[in-house]
Amino acid sequence: MITLRDRYRGCLLGGAVGDALGAGIEFESLAEIRRNHGPRGIERYVPAYGRTGAITDDTQMTLFTAEGLLCDQQKPVCSRDPAAALWRAYQRWLSTQYAEPVDGWLSRQQFLHHGRAPGNTCLSALHAGHPGTVRQPVNNSKGCGGVMRVAPAGLADGDPFTLGCQAAALTHGHPSGYLAAGALALMVSELIHGHGLREAVATAIGRLEHADGADEVIAALTAAMHAADLGPLSADSVALLGQGWTGEEALAIATHCALTAGGFRSGVLRAVNHGGDSDSTGAICGNLLGAALGAAAIDADLLAGLEGRQVITQIADDLHDVFAGGQPPDSRRYHSEK
Repeated sequence: MITLRDRYRGCLLGGAVGDALGAGIEFESLAEIRRNHGPRGIERYVPAYGRTGAITDDTQMTLFTAEGLLCDQQKPVCSRDPAAALWRAYQRWLSTQYAEPVDGWLSRQQFLHHGRAPGNTCLSALHAGHPGTVRQPVNNSKGCGGVMRVAPAGLADGDPFTLGCQAAALTHGHPSGYLAAGALALMVSELIHGHGLREAVATAIGRLEHADGADEVIAALTAAMHAADLGPLSADSVALLGQGWTGEEALAIATHCALTAGGFRSGVLRAVNHGGDSDSTGAICGNLLGAALGAAAIDADLLAGLEGRQVITQIADDLHDVFAGGQPPDSRRYHSEK
């Protein structure tokens, strides 16, 4: 039996593993991947950022999403504002990208103080200094930088869809940018509560049908499901779902690969071995498969080589203990904010 804690760990560790697998080939075409790594593409970590198993901005920002949600829980219920807490957390992440001193247990983790090809939209929106909302968008970007970081919203309490949309809309103002994030958060929530992948996707599509501007995300997820009915897409055919640089495309590719996975490793390897945004599609697929299968399903060699594994596990446990176990956040790691 898969425990709830194992699903929480699986979601964050799985996302980080998928991210790290895609890190070394993120900017390679499919032809380059095959030329550099063989006709089957990569089958394990390849060097990126001076090491193997390196995470990218996708996992960095996912951890700060978790931190923001946990810091918000230090406040009385009547004072909580998760969107504001997430904005402050993302500002702390921004400081780590420039080696600026910043307070907080997570911010002091040295493995996070590295620029790992952060998205231009995330950087520009955070530098602008004012958060976007669904009703007052900060820009018209539908890049995947909103969806790739919101899995913890599906591990929190409340309405995961709304929280996922709010988290992404802080920096990405196009509906396909933030609605894809809401859909992922809802899918993660469904999976940790024991629902199957196909059921989770159907639930997300049903919720999207009541949201304004959701046509692109609905079409992308529907295409991912229909393609899955015919079996896994080849690396050449994944492009039928897009390249993953936008929110709806990244979610569609990751969802298709999760739906057709024979196991954790096979799913995330298919999610990264294409000519698009390999680390983000790998991260999202890893979030989904990890939540569905639990951390025990993640291959030992992938976990052993993963950068920041202990910190990622700790944060997953903290999310579980607070949102599933009803415990207050550890004040040594998550302080109350003004």
